[in-house]
Amino acid sequence: MPLDVIGAGLGRTGTLSLKLALEQLGLGPCYHMLEVRAVPERLEHWNRVVAGDSIDWEEVFAGFPSTVDWPACTYWRELIARYPDAKVILSLRDPESWWRSTQATIFSDEVQSGAPPSIRAILKAVVGDDLHDRARCIAAFERHNAAVRAAVPPEKLLVFDAKHGWEPLCRFLGVPVPDAPFPSVNTTDEFRKMIGIGAE
Repeated sequence: MPLDVIGAGLGRTGTLSLKLALEQLGLGPCYHMLEVRAVPERLEHWNRVVAGDSIDWEEVFAGFPSTVDWPACTYWRELIARYPDAKVILSLRDPESWWRSTQATIFSDEVQSGAPPSIRAILKAVVGDDLHDRARCIAAFERHNAAVRAAVPPEKLLVFDAKHGWEPLCRFLGVPVPDAPFPSVNTTDEFRKMIGIGAE
């Protein structure tokens, strides 16, 4: 099964809400970091990617027509090359808001201390070694987003903020707008509770 939608946006840009939205629109299941956490065998794929071993993307995404979030978003170039007909969604949020969210969640010492080495390496491949350096992280965030915008043809790219809701997403995908609220999940507090480090 080829990927029909490639999420190029970094984690903490509404990727879980986007995952749920894509699934409601019939483009699921959608691959997300939650899938790696839920099935530990999937981590081996990313261990191989980080080690530089050859990887069959069809094996990685077997049964998934879409993907968002880390770890896949780090490899958006490779995925676009493998799936040239896929549509690309660049999920965004305000850089300062993104920075604050990462510090309380995925870049926090509590989360990083329990993360597998390959996943830490994938994050650092994008933002650098110091996940707490505000200026460097925000610069990396903006550099990543600019690279996606520059590389993906406009007709295949949706730059998307979850606050925009269903309309731009459904128009881009050519599907009807559901008669339901757009998903809004995984706030900072919800994330911290989910992984057992409590709310801020």
